[in-house]
Amino acid sequence: MRFSKRMDTLPPYLFAEIERKIAQKRAAGVDVISLGIGDPDLPTPAYIVEEMQRQVADPRNHRYPTTAGLQEFAQAAARFYQRRFGVEIDPEEEFLAVLGGKEGLAHLCWSTLDPGDLALVPDPGYPVYSGCTLLAGAEPRYLPLRAENHFLPDLDAVSAADARRAKVLFIGYPNNPTSAIVQEGFFERVVEFATKWDIAVVHDNAYSELGFDGYSAPSFLATPGAKDVGVEFWSFSKPFNMTGWRVGFAVGNRQILEPLWRLKSNLDSGVFEAVQRTAAYILDGPWDSVHEMNALYQRRRDVLIEALRSIGVDAMPPKATIYLWIPVPAGYTSAGFAEHVLDQAGVVVTPGTGYGQAGEGFVRISLTTPDDRIEEAVERIRRSLTLS
Repeated sequence: MRFSKRMDTLPPYLFAEIERKIAQKRAAGVDVISLGIGDPDLPTPAYIVEEMQRQVADPRNHRYPTTAGLQEFAQAAARFYQRRFGVEIDPEEEFLAVLGGKEGLAHLCWSTLDPGDLALVPDPGYPVYSGCTLLAGAEPRYLPLRAENHFLPDLDAVSAADARRAKVLFIGYPNNPTSAIVQEGFFERVVEFATKWDIAVVHDNAYSELGFDGYSAPSFLATPGAKDVGVEFWSFSKPFNMTGWRVGFAVGNRQILEPLWRLKSNLDSGVFEAVQRTAAYILDGPWDSVHEMNALYQRRRDVLIEALRSIGVDAMPPKATIYLWIPVPAGYTSAGFAEHVLDQAGVVVTPGTGYGQAGEGFVRISLTTPDDRIEEAVERIRRSLTLS
């Protein structure tokens, strides 16, 4: 049999490989503690599940949904963006429901990029940005995120030749995997850069509601001129423990959203309307559960930071997301350290190079594990380093 040549350019998906390694270890009888994948360990809040049960029982939700999304959902998203970010969204022209942020980001590559085009991709970055750029036949141009630049891409370092070829710039703050927050003036610089070179900006805003120590993340679209050049993806997965529900939305520039809608209308039949109506209910409803989750993650962050420092790891507490981006001990590469703690301690961490070559020297640790298992994982790592 013969298959598409485009698959030759696509590496195995990082988290699929991690899941495979975990399964192998557990099959061998190892008690694996996973600090790798950012999948919340607590269930979706009960009030959301109850609303979903009510919507599933409603026959009006049993038919094909519209690809663009219910106006009920769009209007709730517009109210949320106005209330939360001070951003006005036209629910008819500047909104598109997606099957989770991953799907929307992936298909935007197909609706925007042609073979031979360039996409400006953060390195390290969420693997979907580069992987789906390659699937579209385009070329990712990697923009290194360095600690000395607060893990922001240096747009001044992009050559004029690359800027002319580029169609898309991917950014995301609070950032995955580095947990960096946006610095003052950066979004304004992005708008200036994108306007000059006629580039579509895609801001992945999946972690905006996960902030600590009083931090509240802004929306890119709140930046003057941002809607002229970009769109923003927002997801329910992390703040509401809804990773399996697959629902989110894109808002912003209608010229970017329209071809994405046309592509999706040919590929999928939209988000189950029971899920959309539940999502609208969430956006208008109480957010006590989000505040509780932030308190939980902040406590876990502090436990993990203290434990890591006790074994000599220079770990800094992030202001947002559910990850720590920590330097590996001296003498290890990212992959080597991840392999060591898996083999010697039964602990999974994600090597920084899984997110790009500029991730060398770091590993990502997720906070989506109970406190006692986090403490046990660090103790196992400590013993493994002592014995090595």
